[in-house]
Amino acid sequence: MNSVFTKTLCGAAFAALMMSASAHAEPAKPECIAGAKPGGGFDLTCRLAANALLEAKQISKPMAVTYMEGGVGAVAYNHVIAKRGSDPNVITAASSGSALLIAQGKFGQYDETAVHWLGALGADYGVLVVSADSPYKTLGELVEAYKASPEDFAIGGGGAVGSQDWMKGSLLAKAAGQDPKKMRYAALEGGGAVLTALEGGHVKVGSGDAAEMVKHHVAGKVRILAVMAPERLPGELADVPTAKEQGFDIEWPIWRGYYVGKDVSDADYQWWVNAFETASKTPEFAKELEARGLFEFTLLGKDFEDRVKADVERFKILAKEAGM
Repeated sequence: MNSVFTKTLCGAAFAALMMSASAHAEPAKPECIAGAKPGGGFDLTCRLAANALLEAKQISKPMAVTYMEGGVGAVAYNHVIAKRGSDPNVITAASSGSALLIAQGKFGQYDETAVHWLGALGADYGVLVVSADSPYKTLGELVEAYKASPEDFAIGGGGAVGSQDWMKGSLLAKAAGQDPKKMRYAALEGGGAVLTALEGGHVKVGSGDAAEMVKHHVAGKVRILAVMAPERLPGELADVPTAKEQGFDIEWPIWRGYYVGKDVSDADYQWWVNAFETASKTPEFAKELEARGLFEFTLLGKDFEDRVKADVERFKILAKEAGM
């Protein structure tokens, strides 16, 4: 009887020990893959996780950042699926732009179900801007003018046709009842080029991101007519109305998130979710967001997985309507 009891007790203790170990299974070599060159959005996303987790003491050693350029994240996506699918040490940076490319089939043979989506830790939002001397003071005025004469409006964005900036411009065209495929779109090299084109009068409308444009709006170099957020943004953009406030059902959140390989164990996946949740509640994390020009947007685990899948479906519809 004592022998059976002892075995049972030892078995229970061992199970408890293993559960405890799983709950604290910190990755031995934490790594974040940024699917582009240093300095871009994926780099920013990896640095956000690396700094936040270290400052919140969720990891005990610095997280390495590996750069894997190609296809705006496509090479990294395929690499993780093919070679790091079960590696619990690796997280990979992603964004709503990743969901948009997946929706357009630009990540190759793999769709959104080929990885395990971990969470989002921040977001930016799309904006429509005009030059400081533009006659348009509201989104409504711009839409009416575009409706009357779409051929007179060149829209500049930091990306090619089918990119997020192109899609934001297409939402303006749709709001004006015009065909997005006929939109005069200037594909420029990033937000800086969009600002230069606006100031030089080469384009009439700029499609961009809030964090990128806010300082130029405050300085009076451009005028942000609308933010594509569910509600007004805090701080320096508190005076700028949302598109919804102005009667247009337009939202474009640009979340910054992460995924792991499909075959990473449930315990290791949950460790990352818990670590992100803990880190996101610290004052240090709030400072990290502010330093990177990001706004609060924390969505973890299944909630984030569901959001990514919903975004891919939404982008498929938008791409089809835009003739992509």
